[in-house]
Amino acid sequence: MFPASRFSVAPMLDWTDRHCRYFHRLLSDQIQLYTEMVTTGAILQGRGDYLQYNEAEHPLVLQLGGSDPAALAQCALIAEQRGYDEINLNVGCPSDRVQNGRFGACLMAEAALVADCVKAMQDQVAIPMTVKTRIGIDEQDSYGFLTHFIETVALSGCQHFVVHARKAWLKGLSPKENREIPELNYARVYQLKQDYPHLNISLNGGITELEQIEQHLQHVDGVMLGRAAYHNPYLLASVDSLFFGVKQPIISREDVVLKMVDYVQAHLAEGGRLQQITRHMLGLFQGLPGARGWRRYLSEHAHRPDADVRVLLDALHLVTGHRY
Repeated sequence: MFPASRFSVAPMLDWTDRHCRYFHRLLSDQIQLYTEMVTTGAILQGRGDYLQYNEAEHPLVLQLGGSDPAALAQCALIAEQRGYDEINLNVGCPSDRVQNGRFGACLMAEAALVADCVKAMQDQVAIPMTVKTRIGIDEQDSYGFLTHFIETVALSGCQHFVVHARKAWLKGLSPKENREIPELNYARVYQLKQDYPHLNISLNGGITELEQIEQHLQHVDGVMLGRAAYHNPYLLASVDSLFFGVKQPIISREDVVLKMVDYVQAHLAEGGRLQQITRHMLGLFQGLPGARGWRRYLSEHAHRPDADVRVLLDALHLVTGHRY
């Protein structure tokens, strides 16, 4: 059996919340799920519970944003007590807001500080610490810059790096543009694994098909799927059999929706809104007849204050023709 980190769904701000993760877990028992990035300030000073999750989501990684070793250590301890399986430090997000908070991709220029952050967390908890990073930032994009960062942080005890195979431009590009510019450089991540075989290296960036994953896994230890998993979530249904050797039938899209019913009802009973869940399910039938009707019906009805599970089942009827 391969480790869960062999295949994971990326932390995506405003997308991989607890409802999205529960939905994704129904599609795959084995994939490793990540929270959205949660800042140390939100955990230590925020008014909400930013660490809430469903037990079904395990194995689950908390991605932290921050650069103060003491605050990160405190948050790591809280996360371990709450039952998280792993903690990942964000050294990859390029947004201005993140830079102003002195975390994200700008930390690649401060390898020693990242190492201090990782060590502070590891001194507090027993669960693994990992780092998600880019291959470079701005003009600091040489292979030597990347290996200096990796070597420095690895000395703190970090053994697993998730590497987005594209450098980040910290000035002049939006986070969306940073997901597409400049070109991806998978070869550099492959080289990293070749030069540091003792480290667990996972690759992220631009992966849209399961066939691509098979190719990447010939060169690295793991693959992280991002937007493709969100926009076409049924990709995840084949992961357990293809990459973890699980011998069981692949769950149907219809059964996924029906399995969401109890979860939706529980959320509504707690005062939640249907759209908070169904917005993550819009791509479930992508590429199939009826997919447009499914998306349209949910988009037009799930946001209403009185929307209940009937809306979800009526949308499913538009695809399958069955009454529920």
